[in-house]
Amino acid sequence: MGQSEGKLHNQVAIVTGAAQGMGATIAGRLAAEGATVVLSDINAEKVALVAESINAAAGDRALAMRTDVTKEDEVAEMVETTVEHCGTVGILVNNAGILYPTRIDYVTKAEWDEVLDVNLNGSFLCSKAVLPTMKANKFGRIVNMSSSAGRSVSTLGGVHYTAAKAGVLGLTRGMAKEVAPFGITVNAVCPGLIDTEMARENCSPEQLRAYEESFPIPRLGTPEEVAQLIVFLATDAAYITGAAIDINGGDLMM
Repeated sequence: MGQSEGKLHNQVAIVTGAAQGMGATIAGRLAAEGATVVLSDINAEKVALVAESINAAAGDRALAMRTDVTKEDEVAEMVETTVEHCGTVGILVNNAGILYPTRIDYVTKAEWDEVLDVNLNGSFLCSKAVLPTMKANKFGRIVNMSSSAGRSVSTLGGVHYTAAKAGVLGLTRGMAKEVAPFGITVNAVCPGLIDTEMARENCSPEQLRAYEESFPIPRLGTPEEVAQLIVFLATDAAYITGAAIDINGGDLMM
């Protein structure tokens, strides 16, 4: 794949949930900074289109894969294919997630399991799968996508989403402590209300405007702002591990 200088020159990254929204933007930004990027998503057609777009913009440095992050065998295949095609993997962004606005009285056991499975178990399975390669290389950057929900409660999602994202913070801290001796950092990013398809599918335009006006920085965050933060955490400049970094326009101060 093509190479160009950038903050992540010669790095290989996996981004899950990369078919749209923040995942697609994160993958594009990593590629623009010089990384070769494997885009993973359960929607094969959409993620392939995103990879094509990145290749057109940043050179031949994106590869699309269909992966269900809740299936351990598919996750193992994703990592094996990445190493086979790209030689290694040094960055993992656990972005795959789902959200339902269901109130607790109506949350079924099946829906609870689905939300925890994708948001929390998927992050665990993908992280575990890349660790052997990262440990062998004495280098790795794992970024887990949590949320303001993990810090407080979800603006749009139900209790299962809040529980899953809080679990991601615990996973981040525990993993960071274990793998630090191998040169691997593990951090969580906690976005507030970001202008994505997920937000607009679960909130009316009027509700979004009301939320915007309530924030100290009175607008929605952008996927590009989240992506820039993740790029920083993926570089050698980030003397940070086990952290949960808020990016929410001051929402949690309210």
